[in-house]
Amino acid sequence: MVEESEGPSVERTSVELFAGGGGLAMAVERAGFRPLLFNEFAKRACETLVENKADRYEVEGGHPPIPKPGERPPLIEGDIRKVDFDYLKGGVDVLAGGPPCQPFSLGGVAKGDEDERNGFPHMFRAIREMEPKAVICENVRGLLRPSFVPYFEYIKNELRLPFEERDEGIEWQKHDEALRLMLRGAEVEPDQSYEVEHFAVNAADFGVPQIRNRVILIAFRRDLGVNWDRFMDLVKPGFSEAALHASMRDGSYWDRHPEVPKAVRDQVMARVPQDPLTPLDPEIKPWRTLRDAIKGIQEAEGLPKLPPLPPVEKLDRKEYNLGGFTDHIGWPDARIYAGHTPNELDRPAKTVKAGVHGVPGGESVMLLDDGTHRYMTVRETARVMTFPDGWKLSGPRGEKMRQLGNAVPVLLGKVFADAVATVLNEAEQKK
Repeated sequence: MVEESEGPSVERTSVELFAGGGGLAMAVERAGFRPLLFNEFAKRACETLVENKADRYEVEGGHPPIPKPGERPPLIEGDIRKVDFDYLKGGVDVLAGGPPCQPFSLGGVAKGDEDERNGFPHMFRAIREMEPKAVICENVRGLLRPSFVPYFEYIKNELRLPFEERDEGIEWQKHDEALRLMLRGAEVEPDQSYEVEHFAVNAADFGVPQIRNRVILIAFRRDLGVNWDRFMDLVKPGFSEAALHASMRDGSYWDRHPEVPKAVRDQVMARVPQDPLTPLDPEIKPWRTLRDAIKGIQEAEGLPKLPPLPPVEKLDRKEYNLGGFTDHIGWPDARIYAGHTPNELDRPAKTVKAGVHGVPGGESVMLLDDGTHRYMTVRETARVMTFPDGWKLSGPRGEKMRQLGNAVPVLLGKVFADAVATVLNEAEQKK
């Protein structure tokens, strides 16, 4: 949406549902997929998508035009139930989206299927109408909680057989039973079913400077004959905490941060294990830290070093762009107390959440080298979500933080989108 694709030369297309502030959309486009359509309900998130080169389209009066290469993709704002996807049938390579996670998150009511905010049924309808080659779906790790495992297995079965629609009034358990019977014995046309895998991931293991545990669902249409072993190899984690500790022990981490006071370095090293239990894989890179993100150091392949963010000296809410960076604004009144501890600079940031001051755990507070603490700026938060500095977020501070907290880190999404593009290309080259 804002940067040229870094993906393969084969032109591929995508549709993004529950697009939010654009994290997954950016990732998919960077992997070489040209966006044909976005849908989002939240007003401020829609403003962000429009600010970053999408065009609003009113659904009354038909479907939006299919954009040509180089044209701005249409954004349908509002209720996904009013969106018709039939006009895109057969023309979409990837359907991507993060259905609302509140039904399954610890921060939400956790009603699961009973929660009207559950977005998965709308994803399945879109699949039936578009018949995409692949699906990328991100959600909270809460889907793997024991109480939700049966429903999560049902979600995967629906994704495997999305054309076997659940009748109104039928309990999901009954529908799941019917799907299981079909999967065991019925002959289903390969282009009417999908192969599905899920991945429990920590974004830090993929180069994101943040501890963020999520579930990613990947589906490929069975008639494509995608090589799953190849896909699994492409999405192996490439970063680790052990490698970060090793870089601190051998001094390479501190060499790139010579500004760190000796007292702070000594405190960090006192907590670093001195005797690794197992040999380290030399191909595995160190976790990126909050200090790395602020300084602009990016260790992932293909990512350039960014300019460092200037120190925040004033905490007065005044609207100014410190050092020329948008949303790099000091915010006062941060507190730390038991159960509400700040981010440490020499660790990946805590999970960015969709809140500002009321977030439990201190996720939006950071501890500085001089022992003081403050709220993270929106720009610092965007850095740990691996959003580019040029991505403009709309709304007041709280809404910007909400969009970031609900987003998919761009770098994490790109790893999976790149892998999807690669195996689709390889599968089609064999035919």
